[in-house]
Amino acid sequence: MDHNHLKDTAVLMVDLINHFDFPGGDNLFNHTKEIVPHVQKLKKFANEHELPIIYVNDHYELWESDRNVILDHCRNERNKEILDAIKPDKGDYFLIKPMHSAFFQTPLQSLLSDLDRDRLIMAGIAGDICLLFTGQDAYMLGYKMWIPKNCMASETVTGNDHALAIMKEVMNANIDPI
Repeated sequence: MDHNHLKDTAVLMVDLINHFDFPGGDNLFNHTKEIVPHVQKLKKFANEHELPIIYVNDHYELWESDRNVILDHCRNERNKEILDAIKPDKGDYFLIKPMHSAFFQTPLQSLLSDLDRDRLIMAGIAGDICLLFTGQDAYMLGYKMWIPKNCMASETVTGNDHALAIMKEVMNANIDPI
């Protein structure tokens, strides 16, 4: 990443808090395990460069914006190590979303405006659904994006690769790994 633009950059973590308890959840869980060290590296990079980290997550029909309520709801024996490794820290922002995109009916755009950020580094799951929809909205809203391919997971490798290709070719996103 061009370090000259870091003052304009925010890190967006999409749907990383997940219970993986749905059809296809086992595949998504296994692929998410693979990105955990890279997401941790991204968080470290963000903290070193004082970039705001914004988690935007499904609310699991709880409509509760307290990160701990969502974490407790999703935490189980299988996923607790993943959640503990990539959960929001005290200083991170946490928003809930009603649909796939982190921008749809959330205060994300207002928050980014208040923070004076027009560049996003995006990570999360599922890459071929929620990250793809978020990237589409970010692109249409004029944000520049870096979506490190090693910080995004989907149920299938094919779906993930296809989403990355769309993000790179259509949305002009940088997909170089972190």
